[in-house]
Amino acid sequence: MKDVKILLSEDEMPRHWYNIQADMPNKPLPPLHPGTKQPVGPQDLAPLFPMELIKQEVSQDPWIEIPDEVRDIYRQWRPSPLFRARRLEKLLDTPAKIYYKYEGVSPSGSHKTNTAVAQAYYNKQEGVKRITTETGAGQWGTALSIACQMFGIECEVYMVRISFEQKPYRKALMNAFGAKVFSSPTNLTNAGRHILATDPNTAGSLGIAISEAIEMAVQDEHTKYALGSVLNHVLMHQTIIGQECLLQLEKAGDYPDIVIAPLGGGSNFAGMAFPFLRHNLVDGKQTRCIAVEPASCPKLTQGEFRYDFGDSAGYTPLLPMYTLGHNFRPAAIHAGGLRYHGASVLCSQLLKDGLIEANALQQLECFEAGIQFAKAEGIIPAPEANHAVAQAIREAKLCKESGESKTILFNLCGHGHLDLQAYNDYFDGKLQDHYLTEEELKGSLKELADYPPVA
Repeated sequence: MKDVKILLSEDEMPRHWYNIQADMPNKPLPPLHPGTKQPVGPQDLAPLFPMELIKQEVSQDPWIEIPDEVRDIYRQWRPSPLFRARRLEKLLDTPAKIYYKYEGVSPSGSHKTNTAVAQAYYNKQEGVKRITTETGAGQWGTALSIACQMFGIECEVYMVRISFEQKPYRKALMNAFGAKVFSSPTNLTNAGRHILATDPNTAGSLGIAISEAIEMAVQDEHTKYALGSVLNHVLMHQTIIGQECLLQLEKAGDYPDIVIAPLGGGSNFAGMAFPFLRHNLVDGKQTRCIAVEPASCPKLTQGEFRYDFGDSAGYTPLLPMYTLGHNFRPAAIHAGGLRYHGASVLCSQLLKDGLIEANALQQLECFEAGIQFAKAEGIIPAPEANHAVAQAIREAKLCKESGESKTILFNLCGHGHLDLQAYNDYFDGKLQDHYLTEEELKGSLKELADYPPVA
C-alpha cells in the first residue's frame, strides 16, 4: 500500500508552464476583432489584459518560466498530492488502477488558484489597481479574490445568478477576502440591463457575466479583466498539474492509459491532459485524453466548430471553437463551472484533429459517482469534479468487463464542502437529468450563420 499517496518535495515542483501551442500539428486559427473581423493584435487586447499575459497568449515557446514570487505562493499547497484510489478500485471490483490528482488542497479549494495567482501577479507588475471577472459556481471568483488580496488589488466579481442563489457561502468566502460580488445580470452594465429587460427571471450565464465584467473593466485605465478559463495563457498556467502527475507517476512506476478531466471552458482539462498530450505528440505515446462535459451544456459533443464570441454581448474577439452559440442559456445544474457555451480554442482544435476525446454525462450519474467516491476515498468532490469521477468509473467498469488492466488518471479538481446544498438536493430527489432538443440546439446556433466560417 506504499503507493496510495504519492508526494513530491518543494524542490521537485515544476519551474515552467507548458505551452502546447509549440507542439500542436495544426495551429489554431487566429481570434478575430469583433468589429473588423480581422485577426486581433496585442493592442486590441491591451485594454483588458497586462502585456505579459498577452505575450503568453500568443507565444509559441514550449516552456514559460514561472516567476519566483508565484512559485513561492504555490508552495502553500503545491505540489498537490496524487492518490491511488485503492478503496474505489475494490468497491468497483475492477482490475484497473485508478489515480486521482487532488487540487482541493489549494486555499480556494480548487485548481483555479493556479492561474489566479499568476494573473494577479502580472497585473500587479503593471500597476493595475482593480480586476473585474466573472464566476460560475464561485471557484474562480474565490481563487481570484484570494490572489488579489495577496497582491493588494481590488477585486470585483460578477457571479452567475443561479449560482449566486444556490451557493451563498461562495459569496461569503469572496467577501471575506475583500471582493465585491454581484449577482449577474445586474443593472450596473448595459449588457446586464439588456438581458434583464428581455428576461427579468433569467438564471444568468457565464457569457452574460463575462460581458458585464469586460464592460466594467474597459471604463477605467487602472482596471483590467481576468478570465478563469478558455484563454491560452489560462490553460497554460494550469499545466503545473499534469507536470506534477508525470513526476509522481514516475515515482510509482506507472503511466496512464487514460487521462480524464472535466471541461467547462478548458483550463481544468488542459491542466491535467496537456503535459500527457505532449508525450503523445512528441514521443508517440498513446494515452487517451477524455474531456467530460455536462449533457445539459454539450458544446464538444453537440456543438459546432466555428467562430463565436466568448461572451453574450459580443465584446470579446471571435474565437474558433466548439460552441452552442453565445446566447445559449444552459440549464441550472449545480455544476455551475461547466455551464459555458464554448470551449477553449486549444481544446477545440485538438478535438477537431482527433487528438482528444469528449463525452457528455447527465448530472444524476455524476452525483451518484461522487457519492461512491466519497464513501470509498473520504473526499466529497465538487459537482464539476463528479464528471471526471463518473467517467473514471465508466472506464473502470469497462476494464472489469474486458478483464483488461488499465491505468486511469483523473483530476479531482476541487472539494464540495461549499456545494453541500447540491448534495442535499440530490438526496431529496430534487435533481433531474436534462436533455437538449434538436430545436433548442438549432435555435442557439442559427445566429452564428453570419459570422466568419472556419476551414
